[in-house]
Amino acid sequence: MSEPHPNLLAVEGLTVRYGAGPVVHGVSFGMPGSTVGALLGANGAGKSSTLRAIAGLEPAQGRVFFDGAEITRLNAAARFRAGIVYVPEGRAIVTDLSVTENLTLGSYFVNPRIRERRRAMVLEFFPEIANRLKAPAGLLSGGEQQMLAIGRGLMSGPRLLLLDEPSLGLAPLLVARVYERLARIQQEQQLAALLVEQSFHAAARLASHAWVMRHGHIVGELDEALLRSREGRQQAVDAYLGARQDELPNACV
Repeated sequence: MSEPHPNLLAVEGLTVRYGAGPVVHGVSFGMPGSTVGALLGANGAGKSSTLRAIAGLEPAQGRVFFDGAEITRLNAAARFRAGIVYVPEGRAIVTDLSVTENLTLGSYFVNPRIRERRRAMVLEFFPEIANRLKAPAGLLSGGEQQMLAIGRGLMSGPRLLLLDEPSLGLAPLLVARVYERLARIQQEQQLAALLVEQSFHAAARLASHAWVMRHGHIVGELDEALLRSREGRQQAVDAYLGARQDELPNACV
């Protein structure tokens, strides 16, 4: 029988394979509850595969612990019921359904009274979508769709929110707005969150700890002080890309 793990989330030796070769190589890290962690790295570093494996959406080797118990053998549905909610890259909202219907999908098995309270909470956090409840989700702007995707994730009452590239495709002002709302949600709801980002600056708005990935390996760690500093930015550049800053795409720095 496994000993209880001290962190809310911990992965040990996580390996994900596509075809013959691994894309995530023996990754290990842990994060306590009510905090925000980030997986940083360039495109193809293995960040999203790690997140999806934690959610149970990718076959993986290694061990995963949540809230003191090993959940390695649990499937994605069981991990969802335990409180691990994945918000995918590209939002994956149902464009033909209304905003209300998309929110309901996130709480399909929830008591109707609880569902209404959670919907009111989501709309308070994201007033941009409050006046568009009957509109097809496909008519929302990119920023509104991202807010809807996060709101749909919140409807299930998660304990750990897994956010895959929440800044992807958004203009800088919208990135700032989305992350400001996420900070408020995390503080008021006392949620834990693990986010995947290519943008160092976006992650530094919210995370208190980050793990830098390169070619499927964790190659560096940054605490909150480093995340907020120029030194930390340079360490991230050096660690996950191994390139000079002037060689990097803007999104990565």
